[in-house]
Amino acid sequence: MSQLEKIQSEYDQFPQEFSSIIISTVNSQGIPNASYTPFVMDAAKNIYIYVSGLAIHTTNIESHPYVSVLFIDDEAKTANIFARRRLSFDSTASLITRETEAWNQIVDKFQAKFGDIIEMLRSLPDFRILKLTPREGRFVVGFGSIYNIYGDNLHQLVQVTKDNLGKS
Repeated sequence: MSQLEKIQSEYDQFPQEFSSIIISTVNSQGIPNASYTPFVMDAAKNIYIYVSGLAIHTTNIESHPYVSVLFIDDEAKTANIFARRRLSFDSTASLITRETEAWNQIVDKFQAKFGDIIEMLRSLPDFRILKLTPREGRFVVGFGSIYNIYGDNLHQLVQVTKDNLGKS
């Protein structure tokens, strides 16, 4: 297995190590907000979040549907705090209409991953499912081991070199 194949496999498995993601949104005045939320992901790397309409990040997403998503290794798991393994995606959010077939399938995925709490959330009218569709991303494995991910093929990593450093 080549080094790129090894990193590719690591990239494919990395999101599965997490139950929640860090998200960054902005409000209507452009003021940023960092938060977190549990998630599920489909095979196409779309990320689904089940969020309350009362949450600041939900209100922000309703005004600006652009969301930055971050998966990052726990500090306790990293050998060097300056080189934590991380995956980020710039995404566009869209609402999954409640009680549709797609909504029920995603709720079932949440139920399988998170258990009984989903039954309670399912009954709360302010909770909604948002689909975060990645446009591009970056996977950082360590110093000098950085890979871009492009929306036309979210499954393929492109190593960042000095020649393509500015391209994202």
